[in-house]
Amino acid sequence: MSTDVCSQMMQMKCYAPELGCALGNMELSSCPNWTGSSAAVVANGIEVADILLPWSGNAMGLSDLTFVSGRAKPITVGIVGPGNAGKTTVLASWYLLLGKGLLLKNDWRFGGSYSLGGWEAVASALTFKPGQSPTFPPHTTSRNARAPGLLHIALRRQNGRLRDFVFADAPGEWFKNWSVDQEAEDATGARWVASHADVLLLVADREALSGPRLGTARSAFQLLAKRVAANRRGRPVALVWTKGDITVDPEMEDSIRRAVANDMPDFREFSVSVYPVDREVGVGFRELFAWVTQTRRPGVGSMQCSTVVDPLFMIGRR
Repeated sequence: MSTDVCSQMMQMKCYAPELGCALGNMELSSCPNWTGSSAAVVANGIEVADILLPWSGNAMGLSDLTFVSGRAKPITVGIVGPGNAGKTTVLASWYLLLGKGLLLKNDWRFGGSYSLGGWEAVASALTFKPGQSPTFPPHTTSRNARAPGLLHIALRRQNGRLRDFVFADAPGEWFKNWSVDQEAEDATGARWVASHADVLLLVADREALSGPRLGTARSAFQLLAKRVAANRRGRPVALVWTKGDITVDPEMEDSIRRAVANDMPDFREFSVSVYPVDREVGVGFRELFAWVTQTRRPGVGSMQCSTVVDPLFMIGRR
């Protein structure tokens, strides 16, 4: 490969000055591939060019996964559902419960995150001051991106071991297009979630399933459930009822459950709501998150004990 081609490839992956130089140059002007201004770039009084952090704190993209996977392959959680079903609200509620110390059980501790800015962005609508009313996260727009925004969190067990999780925040339009045509050009992001997620959360919107267009909502969900089942490949699947404070006709509930159970009989079922129903607010979110943290990738065994010194001999790492 020629030097020119190598330089072009490096420039495509260059995120300076927002991030530090990927080649480790302390000054941008000393990087042979730097084509920007040689003047010092200053943000908030700090020379960004001197910051060698490989992440920005915002929601991550595909190029960031290589960095996160350096420790171990993270568990990727795909939240699949129609638009305005509450997928982003699930993520925001998890983050707020985590901040209050209410999300994790005794065997887990918060171990860090490379996307705290991204978490704050999705949760900002649910935070409010005295005298104000809470709102819900804005609709996740169907942009031209070919992959969803990824939110990272690391959890630490009592024995000190870390486990990384990545949550995909994707617009419902992607999944609607994907359910109709799996190869649709505007369903690339949905295909990425279906291919790479280790855990699939299939969202059923109780508001839509009890509203004036409940028949359309049911048909769309049944079609989406079929598509998920066809692409599941043995991965854990949960049916998540969002807006659990809204009443749905029992026959409608049964038809939604059958749509999932017919092809995925081992699915788990959860109900979440930001309002109190018959129990404390947040219980459904905590139960769902606890199930996510307990899941395992298909075909991945438990850690093998060995007396061999060579660490590469160890297999079955989760």
